[in-house]
Amino acid sequence: MHIDPSADKYKKVDGSIDWGKVSLDKLANRGFPFTDNKPKKTTALEELSIFKIADELSDKIWNIVAKWDYFAKKTIGDQIVRSADSVAANISEGYGRYFFGDYVVFLYYARGSLYETKFWLDKARKRSLLDDNLYRELKEKYDRLPLEINKVIKLVKGKQYEWKGKPRF
Repeated sequence: MHIDPSADKYKKVDGSIDWGKVSLDKLANRGFPFTDNKPKKTTALEELSIFKIADELSDKIWNIVAKWDYFAKKTIGDQIVRSADSVAANISEGYGRYFFGDYVVFLYYARGSLYETKFWLDKARKRSLLDDNLYRELKEKYDRLPLEINKVIKLVKGKQYEWKGKPRF
């Protein structure tokens, strides 16, 4: 079936053609399963448990480091805040990627940043910047997060394999 891109349903407000809609309709006419016009059920980034946990922990790290003296902030503080923020940032960036493989790569980056954050937590405790109770509380949460990230990696890879062998556009 030929699709006329000049049809009104493909025109944007400025009069240009929305080529994305044209392409999706062409794919739908070829029977591609992911182009049906049913609304997709997606989870917002802010609803993902791994993102919520990582974001909460990075804010907690920030609030702790903000109270340290200048030297501690400049040495360990800067590193731990950057690595903790990087966990949630990489989850976000991967979530926004188009391809499954890209998402998985950024989940691996997030997991790597998480292990770096755990290293800095240990270093902060050894240098008496964190009391034992606060350290245990943070460590417990940071020990659970890699398991959650691994679950999401497995889920995303499973979706990726479902698409293998299906036609690409």
